[in-house]
Amino acid sequence: MKMTLNSFRLKQIYLIFLTTAILTSCHRSKDVDVSNIDVNVTIDRFNNDLDAMRTQNREQVAAKMQKKYGSFYRDFMERIIQVGTVRDTAYLKTFGEVLANKPYNDVKHEVDSIYPNLDKQTEQLTDAFKHIKYYYPKKGLPKLYAYFSGFGAQTTEGDGYLGIGLDLFLGADSKFYNAAAIREVFPKYVSRRFTPDYITPRVVETMAREDMFPETNLDDKTMLSRMIYNGKILYYMDKILPTTADTLKIGYTGKQLKWCEDFKSAIWGYFLEENLLYETDYDKIQKYLGEAPFTPGLGEKNESAPRLAIWTGWQIVREYMDRHPDVTLQQLMNEHDAQKILNESKYRPK
Repeated sequence: MKMTLNSFRLKQIYLIFLTTAILTSCHRSKDVDVSNIDVNVTIDRFNNDLDAMRTQNREQVAAKMQKKYGSFYRDFMERIIQVGTVRDTAYLKTFGEVLANKPYNDVKHEVDSIYPNLDKQTEQLTDAFKHIKYYYPKKGLPKLYAYFSGFGAQTTEGDGYLGIGLDLFLGADSKFYNAAAIREVFPKYVSRRFTPDYITPRVVETMAREDMFPETNLDDKTMLSRMIYNGKILYYMDKILPTTADTLKIGYTGKQLKWCEDFKSAIWGYFLEENLLYETDYDKIQKYLGEAPFTPGLGEKNESAPRLAIWTGWQIVREYMDRHPDVTLQQLMNEHDAQKILNESKYRPK
């Protein structure tokens, strides 16, 4: 099982449960017709099923849930909320105490209030999965489980499943994200993205990064290699989510996206002048790749966007594909020569 977005363990088990994006997309390619592709998407509410442990025999409920949810049940208990191994029924006593705890129930109330159903997310993911099947007909699609993790993992990917941590999609202004323990792990510039609109993009991105296209060229540690890999992931999201805003794909505010577009020539010039494309020292390049409120040293009044190398890699891949209409999405994702993509993109922003 892989957990994304800073999976973490709080010191005490009981503490576990303590922007509207600009809706414009860069329609760089014509959408494909997926109307005849048949996929059946359901999102099972895992925590709703767990409620049976309040009133029924826990061992019997656990047996039923292990049969229904398979490895996700084990991963949830052992790795996400970490109440113990499922091979020892003692974990059920610990989890029963969690169920009775006020913080858990406060989170449950908030999740159920914001997500009385998941109809919108099911519709969006159905369309996304149809697009995946269009480009990758043989791709097996994961089972989708919605849960809340104690603010530990926004998405989890495991054996045949993908989990959605609803407690990390409660809305940017959720009272829970202001708690000191949560804010320390997820500062405001990260938690502002914890909104329902981000669920589908994050599911698609997690499938891409963790399952379909994991980063394999680990010997090439240049910034260029990282730029192009991330740019390919975002281009893949362009194709799978053709009507989704660019802000939701990369996680920018509207102002940050506009800043990048206004200064794309200056950004590229800076990378060239500082000889950053072939830099392999992560300490020198991480500020252009990692999470941050802005990019230090660029722009005025901290108005610059973060992750500028990733955004630029995205633009390079887009230019490459615009210049090579005969290259399929599958061929692009299988192309691991970052230098070739850069050269043939003829990327020269003005």
